[in-house]
Amino acid sequence: MRLGVLDVGSNTVHLLIVDARHGGAPVPAHSHKIELRLAESLDARGNISAEGAAKLSGFVSESLAVAEDAGVASIMGFATSAIREAPNGEQVIDQVHDATGVRLELLSGEDEGRLTFLAVRRWFGWSSGRLIVFDIGGGSMEIAVGSDEEPDDAISLELGAGRLTRAHISGAPADPEEVRALRRLIRTEMADVVSSIDRLGPPDLAVATSKTFRQLARITGAAPSAEGPYVRRVLTREGIGEWLPKIEAMSLAERTALPGVSTGRAGQLVAGALVAEAAMDLFGHDEFVLCPWALREGVILRRMDGLDE
Repeated sequence: MRLGVLDVGSNTVHLLIVDARHGGAPVPAHSHKIELRLAESLDARGNISAEGAAKLSGFVSESLAVAEDAGVASIMGFATSAIREAPNGEQVIDQVHDATGVRLELLSGEDEGRLTFLAVRRWFGWSSGRLIVFDIGGGSMEIAVGSDEEPDDAISLELGAGRLTRAHISGAPADPEEVRALRRLIRTEMADVVSSIDRLGPPDLAVATSKTFRQLARITGAAPSAEGPYVRRVLTREGIGEWLPKIEAMSLAERTALPGVSTGRAGQLVAGALVAEAAMDLFGHDEFVLCPWALREGVILRRMDGLDE
């Protein structure tokens, strides 16, 4: 069965088309995305602007045409923090549905953590033991831990790289005082959940997933995506410690020139690196192993689990 998944995030709206079957791994067939930056399309009251909502509906319509051409049997859509936190988020979902027929599922931060955890568990399997999974998005960060496919706990923090950049970093190179203040804020908020996660027991494997961690891993020496998903990639505390001061001192053009860094995300790199560094320090991990599967794959796996064999 060919499925389409529309992921409406804070930075990017992404259509992923996969070939999937019950009990099998989803195989990517096509990808179509746009950097819509919904989190930046807000008015003074925090509502998504009419222009932002119209652009979203337009891209969803465009994605439906792409999916039809690709022979997609079914399309699913979900939205995360940008729409979840907007006072008019439900209205935007209704507007997209009226314009396209696609009903976006509004995921909570905990939903994101649990579905991402499911994808990571399926990727690494039971032999990986107890997992702790970290995911830095544009609007939020999710942490989930457990020994099964359903995590023992999933926590969402307002520590997304885009959110923190908009609120606390005014330019590139980054102002050292702004960086110090943001570092304190991140560590204070994250420290509040460390004890609740630690009480659940030590993990056997610490995993990071999604774009921010992939970019940081690539910058610090991980293999490029061209080498395929099965190459082991890690992000180390040593690598972050070496590169963070360099990234802070770079212009946007210099950051964009780094391997694996897109123009649209170069401005968020400092905030993302500060969150990653804090997670390693506060949770006591010298390295995170990267997982190529994340939230989109978790949504697909949940859907496939619900189908009859």
